[in-house]
Amino acid sequence: MIRLTDLKLPLHHPDEALPAAICKRLRIGRRDLVRHAVARRGHDARDKTNIALVYSVDVAVRNEAVLLARFRKDAQVQPTPDTSYRPMTVPAGSERPVVIGAGPCGLFAGLVLAQMGLRPIILDRGKLVRERTKDTWGLWRRGVLNPESNAQFGEGGAGTFSDGKLYSRIKDARYLDRKVLTEFVKAGAPPEILTEAHPHIGTFRLVKMVESMRETIEALGGEYRFSTRVEGLDVATDAAGERHVQGLHLNDGGYLAATRVVLAIGHSARDTFAALHADGVHVEAKPFSLGVRIEHPQSWIDRARFGADAGHPVLGAAEYHLSHHCSNGRTVYSFCMCPGGTVVAATSEEGRVATNGMSQYSRSERNANSGLVVAIDPARDYPGDPLAGLALQRHWEERAYVAGGASYRAPAQRLGDFLAGRPSTTLGSVVPSYRPGVQPTDLALCLPDFVVAAIREALPVFGRQIRGYDHPDVVMTGVETRTSSPVRFTRGADGQSLNTAGLFPAGEGAGYAGGILSAAVDGIKVAEALARSIGAT
Repeated sequence: MIRLTDLKLPLHHPDEALPAAICKRLRIGRRDLVRHAVARRGHDARDKTNIALVYSVDVAVRNEAVLLARFRKDAQVQPTPDTSYRPMTVPAGSERPVVIGAGPCGLFAGLVLAQMGLRPIILDRGKLVRERTKDTWGLWRRGVLNPESNAQFGEGGAGTFSDGKLYSRIKDARYLDRKVLTEFVKAGAPPEILTEAHPHIGTFRLVKMVESMRETIEALGGEYRFSTRVEGLDVATDAAGERHVQGLHLNDGGYLAATRVVLAIGHSARDTFAALHADGVHVEAKPFSLGVRIEHPQSWIDRARFGADAGHPVLGAAEYHLSHHCSNGRTVYSFCMCPGGTVVAATSEEGRVATNGMSQYSRSERNANSGLVVAIDPARDYPGDPLAGLALQRHWEERAYVAGGASYRAPAQRLGDFLAGRPSTTLGSVVPSYRPGVQPTDLALCLPDFVVAAIREALPVFGRQIRGYDHPDVVMTGVETRTSSPVRFTRGADGQSLNTAGLFPAGEGAGYAGGILSAAVDGIKVAEALARSIGAT
């Protein structure tokens, strides 16, 4: 078939307009078009008075070779790529690998290893996804935190309680992102994620999908062990001075022999970061961001982005992506924007408050929310120890906990008060969605001065880009600290730790991904690297 890309049609086009546009673009008659299928559909709303749908279409035509020869210099008319995935073949009798973490990265590492026949053992410090969901709601509804079972820890990882976005900026020539989406559909995701330009799933669907994928892995010989936290590594040093993983020390006092381990622990496993550092595993500080969650009525964002077409079912709830380079040298940007969603409690440690955003598949809640964060850098903001970023995160989360009333309520402030530099005593027309609740206060108490100054400069700029963005009643909730891992467990070209053979750092916690899709793709890549280390082809 032929892949035809960047085919634009008006938002309100009839069904027959698509085949007509294909024939016009390829300069063929209607009877020469045998069939067509949408490969990808997005929208272009830069001109909200003339919103267009943008298609990539796979078409079967008569005389395909002749047509491809005619358009051989046209990058938008090419053979349809082969996006199928082929598992590697591993030697018989290979040792079972261990995967630490059952989030998106560990899930796909485990799945691919199981599909190769390696029968992986998957460890997670948290609980099965449904039990974990109950614990997470316990914090949201009653203010009761379980440090081992929450929005960060447990089956499905942090991505389970998020918007379920399935897009990223990664460009993998082997279409590993397609492998991820295909497996999600097999597990119960809506088929349209294969064609939407910005697909998402939502929390409730993710729960069922994670369960289905666990069943698949177990049917292939894989094994899960929940409520199992890795306390440290058993590392041996050979005669040449090279370090090798020998096994894992577990929280129940047990020991698991393992010479090949995928480290997919997520960005909030701070105690595990410290244990690995103490064990001598090479780790570096890496940049991350700090800021707040900002909430607007979703209807404001829809109107600002889509104009008269706000509410159109094809467009859905509008998103935004914003960035501003400030006079103090900092960059403020929107992060993890959740249309029609809620701000959620994302802490995993007692006496600390951290926020995140979540949406269901329908994206039908009243408010839009997004992280509004400022990029920070180790050399400038937390030099020295590789784990200094952890201390910085914890410091501001503790300040947020106190400012919120020391009850897991979050500190919140009206945007107008934030810009004026005065504490909020009440909130206005925008109702915050965070549970277990918010405490009006001064967010400057919970953030570094340079972050406060940068956000204050950026808000009016964003208000000129999106009408109503800097309305005085907009709610800001603190703090957003878990944008990404503050460390990187650096790996070499073979996928293994720079100084600990057999340890394969992967995903967000290792500093190699950001979001569900990129973490899942990295899990596949690392699983393949592990397989190559035992002679797979």
